[in-house]
Amino acid sequence: MNTPKALAFEDVAVGQEAGPMHKGPFTTAHLMRWSAAMENWHKIHYDLPFATGHDKLPGLLINGSLKQQLIAQLLKDWAGPTGWVWKIRFQFRAMNLVGERLEIWARIKDTQPKDSYGLVELELGIRNEAGVESTPGSATIALPFREGPPLPYPFVPPFA
Repeated sequence: MNTPKALAFEDVAVGQEAGPMHKGPFTTAHLMRWSAAMENWHKIHYDLPFATGHDKLPGLLINGSLKQQLIAQLLKDWAGPTGWVWKIRFQFRAMNLVGERLEIWARIKDTQPKDSYGLVELELGIRNEAGVESTPGSATIALPFREGPPLPYPFVPPFA
């Protein structure tokens, strides 16, 4: 069995992509299961007549908490078992609807070596197959140095 090499701070560079990750197309069954798991019973996620008639939406909306989880999944998978997802920031700026395929992406915009590890700043987002960006944001990932100690657990941020 091949174990993937752990990502180290020295392996990353500004402009490098993290991902993309593709998900979908999302169905009403996906959204209903997510709504049940999250106990989010707002009808805009599973009742089309309510969403389009009562709330005048263009269709059933993909849950914001599901989009949040997709961003966290991409970052966690990219950082690997030795990295630490420290901060995630994003905004919901556009709706995503049932039937859409989503691309979750991230790109390194800065790297900062610290004493015993490095910080990686990423810009990120979610866009649909039409290229509409719905969830722009950023994240900070801590990565160990290749020959350095593991990241402390729990992770202690270098500053407030």
